[in-house]
Amino acid sequence: MAFTAKSASETKAADLASALVRIADREGAPVGIGVDQLRRGNPRLTPLAIGQMYRKHRDILEAALAERGYVLIDYTDQGPGRGMEFEIGSS
Repeated sequence: MAFTAKSASETKAADLASALVRIADREGAPVGIGVDQLRRGNPRLTPLAIGQMYRKHRDILEAALAERGYVLIDYTDQGPGRGMEFEIGSS
């Protein structure tokens, strides 16, 4: 298996996926995960980065969740200052 380098955004998407999985493991599914919970676990995950990673690398997020038995039910982004939330369920 050949090594393929990841871009910075792919690495950050993997960080986001890891944070979502950790929270879902701790809280149990179904669970709503807001940006504040994600930032407590990884301060590099700014609201802007979270939104970009969802739009750009949704496949990475869904694959990481599926690997642990979770599914991304919904993602809500109501704009700056209004909040965003991931809804995670069991597959």
